[in-house]
Amino acid sequence: MNYKKTRVILHKQITNFIQYLKVERHYAINTQQAYKRDLEKLLVFTRKKSLNQWSNLTSEHLNLFVMQMRHQDISARTIRRNLSAIRGFLTYLVNHEQLSNNCAIHLQSPKINHNLPNILNYDSILLMLKPKSRTWLELRDVAMIEVMYSCGLRVSELVALNVNDVDLNQGFLRVLGKGSKVRHTPIGKAAQKAISRCLFNHSNHALFVNKNQQRVSVRAVQNMVKKRALEAGIKVNVYPHMLRHAAATHFLQSSHDLRSTQEFLGHSSIKSTQVYTHLDFLELSKVYDQCHPRAKKS
Repeated sequence: MNYKKTRVILHKQITNFIQYLKVERHYAINTQQAYKRDLEKLLVFTRKKSLNQWSNLTSEHLNLFVMQMRHQDISARTIRRNLSAIRGFLTYLVNHEQLSNNCAIHLQSPKINHNLPNILNYDSILLMLKPKSRTWLELRDVAMIEVMYSCGLRVSELVALNVNDVDLNQGFLRVLGKGSKVRHTPIGKAAQKAISRCLFNHSNHALFVNKNQQRVSVRAVQNMVKKRALEAGIKVNVYPHMLRHAAATHFLQSSHDLRSTQEFLGHSSIKSTQVYTHLDFLELSKVYDQCHPRAKKS
C-alpha cells in the first residue's frame, strides 16, 4: 500500500472516531472539535516519524509527543486532554479490531494545579443587573445575566435556550448541557420576570436573539458581560462563567448540600462540584478571622 493511501486511511479512522463520539457517546460539540484537533496534531507527529500505521505507534513515541508539547509551553490541562483523546481513540480502534493493543493506556498524565474559580460577590452581580434603560436590548442583556446567575448556566447552555424550554407557570427551565444531557432547573422569580420583560415582540424560537432576530452568539454574550462589568465599575476581568461560579458558591453556602449543588450545575461527577467546598471553606475562614474572639490578633 502506498504512502498517500495509508495517510488517507489514518485520517479516515480519526473521522470515524469523532463520528462515534457524536452519534453513540453524545459528546458535546466542543469536545468533539477539541479531540479532532488533538488527533490531527498526533497525525502530523506520526508523519514526521514515518509511522504509517497506528500499530507502529509506541508509548515511547507518545512520551516524545508529550515532551514536545511541554517544550511548546502547552498547559498541563491541554496535554491531559490530548492524552485523553489519544487513549479514547486507540481504545476505539482496539474495540473495533483495527488495533491489537492500546499503547497509551498506562501513560501518565501531567498533574494539574487546581486553581480555585474566580467568583463575583452578590453586590457586584446586583450592579450588573441594574437596567440602564428600558430598551429591548437592555432588558435582554439583564435577562441573560439574570438567567445565567439564577440557574448556574454555562454560556453555551444559555445561547442554546429556546422559548419552549421555559416554563414560567411551573418555574422551570429545560437545559441542554454537556454531552447532550438534559436537566430541569428552577428559575428564580427575578429571572422569570426578566425573561417575561424581554419576550415582547419576539418572533423567533430562540429565547435570546440579536437585533436581526437571530440566536445570540457565545462571543456576543462574552463581550456584553465584560462591557457591563466595566460600566458598573467592577475592576476585575469578568466573563460569563464567573456568574456560574457565583451561583454555585452561593447555592452551596445556603444549602450546605453538595449533591443538590451537583444536580443544580449538571455535573456528571461530584468531583467537579467539590471545588466549591473549598471556596465555601475560604469564606468561612474569612468570617471566622473577622468575628471569632480567639482568631483576633492581639
